[in-house]
Parts: sequence; C-alpha cells; structure tokens
Amino acid sequence: MRTSNPIFSRRGFGRAGGQDPAARQAQPQPVAAAAGAVAGTPPAADPTVNPYAAAYGDTGASPVKDTAAASTAMTLDDVVVRTAGTLGTVALAAVLSWVLLPVDEANIGRSYGIAVGAALVAFVLSLVQTFKRRPTPALILGYAAFEGVFLGVISSATSTYLSPGVVVQAVLGTFAVSAGVLIAYRMRWIRVTRRFHGFVLAAATGFLLLMAADLLFSAFGAGHGLGFDSGALGVVFGIAGILLGAAFLALDFKQIEDAVAYGAPREESWLAAFGLTLTLVWIYLEALRVLSLLQGDD
Repeated sequence: MRTSNPIFSRRGFGRAGGQDPAARQAQPQPVAAAAGAVAGTPPAADPTVNPYAAAYGDTGASPVKDTAAASTAMTLDDVVVRTAGTLGTVALAAVLSWVLLPVDEANIGRSYGIAVGAALVAFVLSLVQTFKRRPTPALILGYAAFEGVFLGVISSATSTYLSPGVVVQAVLGTFAVSAGVLIAYRMRWIRVTRRFHGFVLAAATGFLLLMAADLLFSAFGAGHGLGFDSGALGVVFGIAGILLGAAFLALDFKQIEDAVAYGAPREESWLAAFGLTLTLVWIYLEALRVLSLLQGDD
C-alpha cells in the first residue's frame, strides 16, 4: 500500500477490478484460465495473490483469515487512530502558528517566509516518505507538523484580510466532502476500478500542469497568470480541484479496504493516515481558495 494524493503516483490496486476476495475465490482458477483461452486472450495472473507478500517477505496467496498473522494485521481502528494523530498534529501546528505568527503589517513578511519554508520542508518530507519502502512515523508526523504551520499562516491571512468566517466554512466544507465521498463509497455509488484510477491520475496530471503553467506565467510578469486565482475561472478551477481531491479520497478508501482485506501489516496504517492527510489538506486548500474568491467578489 502507498499513499495517494494529487502529487505522487501510487502502486497498483491490491484487488483486480474492485471485486471482493470472496467473490474472486468463488470462481476456480482453472475455469477462469480456460475461459480466457476460449476468448483468445492469455490467462491473467492470479488475482488472489497477496499484494503485500513481496514487500514483507510473505508467501501467502490469499487474504488473511483466522491465522496467527491476523493478530498483527492492519485494521480500520488502526487507520482511524493514526489518521486522528496526523490530523491532530496538523491542527495543533496550525493553531500554534496562527497565534505565534501574526500576519499584521509589521510581521506579515516574516510570517509568510516561515510559512513558505515550512511548506518546502513538508514537501521534502512527503517526498522522502513516498519513495521509502516502508512507513516512518517520524517522517509522517514531521510532515503533518510543518504542513500545519503553513496552513495556519495561510488560514490566518485569509481570515484577516477576507472574512473571519471563511476558514470555518472551508473546514466544514472539507468534512462535508469527506463524509459525502465516504457515504457514496460505502453505498457503492462510486466504484473504484482500474479505469477510474487511470482517469483520476490523468486528470491530476493535467491539473498540476495547469497549476505549474499558471505559476510560471505569474512569475514572468503575466499579471494573474492564466487567471486561475481570480474571477469565475478561478472558482471553476477551484471546484475542479475539490472534485479531484474527492476522487483521490475514494482511491484512499479503496486501498484501505484492500489492505484490511489482505491482512496488510499494521504499520501500513501509517501510510493510510499519510495518504488521507495529504488528500484532506488538498481539499481544504481548494475549498479555501474557492471561498476566498467568492468572498472577494462580494
């Protein structure tokens, strides 16, 4: 299992086609292979192979059920606890930076400088964790702390110069989007398949390229760049970012479900928490952008 977010790529799904392990085991493999031969296609790899076996030296081929290994397997409770820890770290760092790094006229330059530095450190830590084979809690919590500093300063500035209520609205909007995606996923209104996965990655790539182009145009004197930070186009771009974050959240839920079904090691819950935190931060920033633009137009 690896983190999912709008910046980094992911490992493949643990379960082919979004099926449950029990549903796949119901079809004998020789029959499936014969059916593929009749259709003129080569037999597929065994879809029940545990995707965590190679990474952790296990040779098991099916989800962990009623074995001694299940006692050290990842559970939903583990994910909830780790996610609460990382999000709590983000929130605590954000509150402290809001209080200790004021954005008034006398301190705004220093506060912004610290916020940019914290964002860069958070980005580096997230990169390091993303390319590590196994999760490192210190890296993940460090990322959460520095990300919180950045969010605290940005939120404070937005609240001070636009509207005191915009931050609360963005937080509530983030929770609303998360709850909506979770309900839709649990009700199977959203079906996360390989095609869905590929579409989301393609959309994220295009979105990031547009953001990079906008920054380049802004840096070289093109005013507001491509116009994604102002007006109706900025609102539309921000809403697209929220929808993209919601799609990545569905991918997060899918990988957590797969990891639990296949008995992933408990330490993988840190990666699940890391991925959820990255996605929720993304949604919050996009919601803050949209609300800021709407407040500015009033």
